[in-house]
Amino acid sequence: MTRLYKLTTRDHKTRPGEDNECIWGENVMHSGTGKGDLCGPGYIHAYEHPILAMLMNPIHAMYWNPILWEAEGEIALRDGDNKCGCVSLTTLRTIPWPEIFDEKRTEFAIRCALAVYCEPEFVSWANKWLSVENRTENAALKVELRASAASKTTTTFAAMWAARAARAAANAARVIGSERRAIAVAAVAAGRADQSFSALALIRRMWPDAEK
Repeated sequence: MTRLYKLTTRDHKTRPGEDNECIWGENVMHSGTGKGDLCGPGYIHAYEHPILAMLMNPIHAMYWNPILWEAEGEIALRDGDNKCGCVSLTTLRTIPWPEIFDEKRTEFAIRCALAVYCEPEFVSWANKWLSVENRTENAALKVELRASAASKTTTTFAAMWAARAARAAANAARVIGSERRAIAVAAVAAGRADQSFSALALIRRMWPDAEK
């Protein structure tokens, strides 16, 4: 069995109100059919890292203030390394959310884009952001607009959303919503652009103690 992580609502549900609603708890197992694609009834979704679960929540489960569970199961399918699916998954216990500061979230998005997008102005801006030389909203907006005006590829998409995350982070009023969604989209776009890129590996480098 592989150690995995599962998100639920505050009352321990997934897919609340749907035909396939599940209620989870300590040592509770649910199973799918083992057929079809990852987002169908065949598989139970999980994550391979607690921070990956947190970062992907704004575009996956989209639960407000979710519960994080340590779980176990055998991985049958993967969506890159952003999400995995098990035929059967058992939630073992609730665990505290890892502490993630907004600055580190934004750094994660920028490093995702840097791994796949090499346009000089973007690279220059990204390095200045990472070195704390320039984290202004205006600088991030210029990069976002430049990337959005470029040919629509997954690499430019990753850059655009990374810059959007930085722009939202510079404006505290927008951090909770748009920044966190932008971070998740940037990571997914980077993985689509280059299958050798691993958001999971990046997370493990940036937060080496989160799984302990």
